[in-house]
Amino acid sequence: MNRPDTAPVRPGEELPLDALREALRGRVEGDADRLAVEQFPGGFSNLTYLVRLGDQEYVLRRAPLGPVAAKAHDMPREYRLLERVHPVLPVAPRPLLLVEDADVIGAPFYLMERRRGTVVRTKLPPEYAALPDAPRQLSEALVDTLADLHAVDIDAAGLRDLGKPEGFNTRQVEGWASRWRRARTDDLPPPEDLHDEDVIAWLLAHTPAESVHTLVHNDFKLDNLMLDPANPSRVVALLDWEMTTVGDPLVDLGLTLTYWTMPEQPGGASNRVGANAPGFLSREEFLARYAERSGRDVRGVAWYEVLGHFKLAVIVGQIYARYRAGQTRDPRFAPLGEQAQWLIGEAWRRIGEAG
Repeated sequence: MNRPDTAPVRPGEELPLDALREALRGRVEGDADRLAVEQFPGGFSNLTYLVRLGDQEYVLRRAPLGPVAAKAHDMPREYRLLERVHPVLPVAPRPLLLVEDADVIGAPFYLMERRRGTVVRTKLPPEYAALPDAPRQLSEALVDTLADLHAVDIDAAGLRDLGKPEGFNTRQVEGWASRWRRARTDDLPPPEDLHDEDVIAWLLAHTPAESVHTLVHNDFKLDNLMLDPANPSRVVALLDWEMTTVGDPLVDLGLTLTYWTMPEQPGGASNRVGANAPGFLSREEFLARYAERSGRDVRGVAWYEVLGHFKLAVIVGQIYARYRAGQTRDPRFAPLGEQAQWLIGEAWRRIGEAG
């Protein structure tokens, strides 16, 4: 049995229904006069809604409320990227309509097809409880989908121009460091106590050359996969393509491992399922399967894991900065400042382990 994956729209994040109705009328299938909107409540970044036009259902994506980082939350880019990726990687949903006029709902947005499935976040859902091998099956599906993403021939598919792959790793560190400094709030410890500038310096001093150039999702994690409710080994969709580019695939691997191996966080955050839960692939098993599926050398993955911790700290810190400035009222964001500090501390600890 499928559990509902939508909820009423959070206060302050409502869409102007009359303007949306007229923007959609005649441009996609369905009865615009029967427009109804709910919200997918799981994400912390872009706002995602279920839009019903009578019997037709669509997913609407728009940027979060308030000022956002330059070049971030670019829905027109995400739409155009999916137009090109969907034909060569069918787990990417098909985009259907782009509306760039910000006056319609307050920001550019797009519609894509709705896919139905199970999203696993903090615990194994009831539909998998009777499947004793479900943790391993969905673990392997996660690894295999990552390898499949990185196996797309970017030249044959005409995707190389999605990014600037040469010098990608250095730009990653410099770009995320710049975002961190802009988002840093005055209630964080000083840099010498937090070690944020030490982490940045270490990443810059040890930056490897790119291992190869492939598609890089840039936010690849278990809860961005949608799985078949009856078969946890079958991936229905890979979601959240906003930051996808072309670069070093081990950057994806490092961030995925950051999510996969994360222990319990401070601030009341629910722990994600992954290497710390019974039956799921360990970090070492995850790496071994990825290496086998991709044919890549993963022995230098520690640098990419430190970068993964730092990137996640920046993403969390940016959201917290918007919350602290009163640009969003979502109460889920209140503990994110503490979580950003914790992630920086984890990055510093991993540097100590790497030697």
